[in-house]
Amino acid sequence: MNNKMKAKRVLLNLSQADLAKKIGVSRQTIILIEQEKYNPSFKLCLAICYELKTTLDELFWREEK
Repeated sequence: MNNKMKAKRVLLNLSQADLAKKIGVSRQTIILIEQEKYNPSFKLCLAICYELKTTLDELFWREEK
């Protein structure tokens, strides 16, 4: 699960539906991104970062294990 995205969304008191409406996608899209079952486009990633007041690196970068 994309815990970073969910954590930032919750921190800003946004529901999945709120975030989806702000960036022009369905709530289901947000659910799938948070569950890592959907790979968002670069444009969508930027929109999410803008609304969550964060950077691409902070939100989507994965540390190698």
